[in-house]
Amino acid sequence: MTKVALVGAGGKMGCRLTDNFLKYPQYEVSYLEVSPQGIENLRTRGVSVADPSAVIPPADVVILAVPDVAIGKISEEIIPAMKPGALVLTLDPAAPLDGVIAHRDDLGYVIAHPCHPSVFNWEPTETAFRDFYGGISAKQSIVVALMFGNDDHYTLGEKVAQDMYGPIKDSHRITLEQMAILEPAMVETLAQTCMEVVREGYDRIVALGVPEAAARDFVLGHLRIQIAVLFREVNGTFSDAAYKISRRAKPLLFRDGWQKIFDMDDIREQVKDITSR
Repeated sequence: MTKVALVGAGGKMGCRLTDNFLKYPQYEVSYLEVSPQGIENLRTRGVSVADPSAVIPPADVVILAVPDVAIGKISEEIIPAMKPGALVLTLDPAAPLDGVIAHRDDLGYVIAHPCHPSVFNWEPTETAFRDFYGGISAKQSIVVALMFGNDDHYTLGEKVAQDMYGPIKDSHRITLEQMAILEPAMVETLAQTCMEVVREGYDRIVALGVPEAAARDFVLGHLRIQIAVLFREVNGTFSDAAYKISRRAKPLLFRDGWQKIFDMDDIREQVKDITSR
């Protein structure tokens, strides 16, 4: 039985992981939380908060499910108490890439992050289809990176990640730097920002008098087919007019050189913003 200490078990991500760990008897999980709301979140799940001094030293895996701005300080308190050979499992590449997590040469370090269910993920039920985050009933893939340690550490970290993020479609082994290219650079710096601008445009056209129900159907329907064409889910193209207008729009919407967000120097600045208070 693998002994797991879940730090931040009552937080947003922690609760999702807690719900999944409760399904798996092969794990002996200790749940750690300090915030009153987090403790209440665990209480409603029938989970008691453990004493760190009692559960960290024997743990095979310590999961740091805590905010990026706090993970450095928390790791300095937790990691010195871990047993040699144990695994530190983190959920995001920002803090590891920024070097704020306490390091020991006799521990393994693995980062595992969910991809979330694809916009083209097929699910047999409406409930599963609407599991947008994943980790409940919709299949999602994960990316896993070994930051420090050996292949045994990676194998253990991947297995724990597959269970705590399940059900899983695919598990992709990548590097820490590649994970940071994906997040924050690709999905937050670029994609989320673009989607926020699309939403601002949506709000603007509603304010201009387009009926909101019509605007919602029109915009979301077009987004789906645009993504399908661009990511080759369908064998189709846009109209000549659509390509023409997009070529006109790009220099109006994007500055030359925006691709620098994928340069590692810029990514390190992005993660520093994330980990700084």
